[in-house]
Amino acid sequence: MDNLLKYFPNLSSRQQEQFAALPDLYAAWNAQINVISRKDIEHLLERHILHSLAIAKIITFVNGTKIMDVGTGGGFPGIPLAILFPEVEFLLVDSIGKKIKVVNEVATAIGLENVKGVHVRAEQIDEQFDFIVSRAVTALPEFMGWIAGKIKKRGINELENGVLYLKGGDLDAELIPLKQYWKVYNLKEIFDEPFFETKKVVHITGRI
Repeated sequence: MDNLLKYFPNLSSRQQEQFAALPDLYAAWNAQINVISRKDIEHLLERHILHSLAIAKIITFVNGTKIMDVGTGGGFPGIPLAILFPEVEFLLVDSIGKKIKVVNEVATAIGLENVKGVHVRAEQIDEQFDFIVSRAVTALPEFMGWIAGKIKKRGINELENGVLYLKGGDLDAELIPLKQYWKVYNLKEIFDEPFFETKKVVHITGRI
């Protein structure tokens, strides 16, 4: 928790309790359903929770914001963001049902009331959102095809509605085909840990 509080010092006692419960919950579920790689489970805080919360260093979602997490896996980045923003609505989707089972069980266990996990492909969702978040589920041009038409035109946040995509490495080839406005935020400028040296958040606007 010390490392989390280093970057997010204003967490309430309830939020601290919810974050503190995640390692044991994920270790228990991971023993039954593999949602996190075995080598990563012991680095859950840094490689999954803190990585997910990088989005919160780019934007502070206002209450009432509506967000979809595509390809959420075991609930990242959706669950950590939902803890941090309890008045924001999160829909977590994944095409693998057993992963969504973990999402909903974890959310229930820590008392998250602003999260709904559904077993469905993103293309099948017939709703619009302020933001769509994801962690490196596919190349960006393909991802943009999955979520076309699912972003609200009118926003309520300071940052323009769109996609917030967590990914590492060289993204130049993926960004070239995108005609939309985009901006890359380097996480090495936010977090001290070596894990974040090549990690990025890409913001792509809703002008899609």
